[in-house]
Amino acid sequence: MDDRKRRVLRAIVTLYGADGEPVGSGLLAEQFGHAVSSATLRNEMAALTKLGLLEQPHTSAGRVPSAKGYRYYIDNLLDTGARLPAEEKRQIDLLFREMDYDPERLAESAARALADLTGYCVVATTPKSEDLCIAHYEVMQVGRYTAAVLAVTNAGGVRTRTAKLDFALRPGDAQRLSQALNTYLTFRSAADVREEQMRAAAQSLGSAVYYPVLSAAVTLLREAGRPNVYLEGQQNLLNYAELADSFRTLMEFFSDTEAVKRYVSPKSERTTVLLGDELPEYRMPGFCIMTKRYLAGGGLTGAIGIVGPTRMPYRETIPRLEYFALLLGECMSGRVQEE
Repeated sequence: MDDRKRRVLRAIVTLYGADGEPVGSGLLAEQFGHAVSSATLRNEMAALTKLGLLEQPHTSAGRVPSAKGYRYYIDNLLDTGARLPAEEKRQIDLLFREMDYDPERLAESAARALADLTGYCVVATTPKSEDLCIAHYEVMQVGRYTAAVLAVTNAGGVRTRTAKLDFALRPGDAQRLSQALNTYLTFRSAADVREEQMRAAAQSLGSAVYYPVLSAAVTLLREAGRPNVYLEGQQNLLNYAELADSFRTLMEFFSDTEAVKRYVSPKSERTTVLLGDELPEYRMPGFCIMTKRYLAGGGLTGAIGIVGPTRMPYRETIPRLEYFALLLGECMSGRVQEE
């Protein structure tokens, strides 16, 4: 890969990304300001095709980048230092100021806003940590035989679950239940809550009839350790004809929680770009999943990612994703930017 081949590959990725049409030598010559002849460019395109970096859809058609070509471009030719314009930052700041800062709602709202801004599909996960726990429980009577258990995680998330009892709740029951849950089940990981804690909580209440409330509290604790995944803007992908054959596989992928955890949770601070051809269990030619980790404070991390066509304009899209991840982490941590 000499410098001219690199320039040719970069130009074809840019031109193909603009309209999704194969790039011919004539159009490429215009991109180079006719400083290089069409014949020379055809030779370079043939060489890149032989290297597996370009493909020729039809005999007489121009070239398009292959999955291998996109991977080479992303790893070696992509300028990752592009900055987001100040005006666009200001608009995104305004979007975040209007969002609900509850972690569950914030992740969902951020995903929806980024999907609207980019015209792609966006996935976002709520913060997760190995030691995520419940910091506070509150029990409220919502019916004669029904109690609502509210749990606040140490990440600031709020979850609720109802419990049905076999007897009518009496005055003071909700307060006693709240006290028992906060005494025996707070600031413990799900793995640390065993049968003895449940028995101790039940004994403190003087009866096993309250067990449905204790069970609801433990369920909330277990659910708190599993990040929620939000997917927004799926309809935007219907605008890209080349994705039609892989759309069903994409939906199957996002219904597989374990697969999403593996591939939509970057292990480093860098933005990760995964091509659909690179997922062994869910091959999705034409798709790209670009993800960025955000830091929510207290060692908690989540992720936000863009799902779109492989030919998306990476240089413009990556700064948007990274700025959303930055603001998402700041809002999750309670560090809200001033007007």
